[in-house]
Amino acid sequence: MTEIEIGRGKRARQAYTLDDIAIVPSRRTRDPEEVSVSWQIDAYHFELPIVAAPMDSVVSPESAIAFGRLGGLGVLDLEGLWTRYDDAQPLLDEIASLEGEGAIRRMQEIYAEPIKPDLITARLQQIRDAGVTVAGALSPQRTQEHWRTVVDAGCDLFVIRGTTVSAEHVSSRQEPLNLKRFIYELDVPVIVGGAATYQAALHLMRTGAAGVLVGFGGGAASTTRQTLGIHAPMATAIADVAAARRDYLDESGGRYVHVIADGSVARSGDIVKAVACGSDAVMIGAGLARASDAPGGGFHWGSEARHEQLPRGARVRVGASAPLQEVLFGPAHNADGTTNLIGALRRAMATTGYSDLKEFQRVEVVVNPYTAQ
Repeated sequence: MTEIEIGRGKRARQAYTLDDIAIVPSRRTRDPEEVSVSWQIDAYHFELPIVAAPMDSVVSPESAIAFGRLGGLGVLDLEGLWTRYDDAQPLLDEIASLEGEGAIRRMQEIYAEPIKPDLITARLQQIRDAGVTVAGALSPQRTQEHWRTVVDAGCDLFVIRGTTVSAEHVSSRQEPLNLKRFIYELDVPVIVGGAATYQAALHLMRTGAAGVLVGFGGGAASTTRQTLGIHAPMATAIADVAAARRDYLDESGGRYVHVIADGSVARSGDIVKAVACGSDAVMIGAGLARASDAPGGGFHWGSEARHEQLPRGARVRVGASAPLQEVLFGPAHNADGTTNLIGALRRAMATTGYSDLKEFQRVEVVVNPYTAQ
């Protein structure tokens, strides 16, 4: 691994973003219609390798149902507006109308409303009644408090998602969540993250997680890099975590843990390159918030933006480009990679000669001599 000397007392290794790399065609091409983009985690099969991020601007119970019927997996934020208010729509409308520096302060006030366990149950039951896979997300801090409610409500996949999640959280003030014991005792598959390094991902895999989210501070609505100075370039992070998956596969005697890229994946080319670096699926926020039928009404924000003490995100305008169906399957009416995400992934795989996602992870990748736009 190449190291760069920052100064006499500090060295750093070179890392790459998804914009820094490109895939290379091979000697074979295929018909895009004969390419499979499906994937499976535990007992759950999905036609699309896209997970809708647990953000209020992206996933409501209704949009989770619609996304599930289209072949993807929508993850509901169980600390969001839908578990705090009986009717979340007026709050969504207000957040979309906020202006200026007071927007974050008002969002902090809105999200100060307590989470109601009965609403967790009702929202998950609504998704279950529609006949699609049910997935909900909690932060590590809230998991101990609400996990029983989530499991009893019939959640199929449980997501523990934070800015960063470790298997070894140290605290002298309170007993931290013991991931290994928790996942072992839980009766549903758990996806956990984010992680951004080989070692952190390997430790999470050893807890028994079914999937690991890869990413830190790279989303469109994240300001973690500015507020904390922490950021993980995604191409390198995915490749490092994919290496941990490979080594854990040998260590565990054949247990495969899925790698899901989470952050900096908003356009079709980002999805292509994330899979090429080793991810099995991608978790998308801003790219789906652009749908005209998304809950955010043309705006996008994550849990970091509403943090009560140190906001590390913003509410950003992403616009409304097309209905969800067109965002995923086209036809596209622009050339910027924001619509027909699945069509673009199929074409990239077909152009390079690969028939499924696992094969495509072996595609040749080069470092660009330019900054991609």
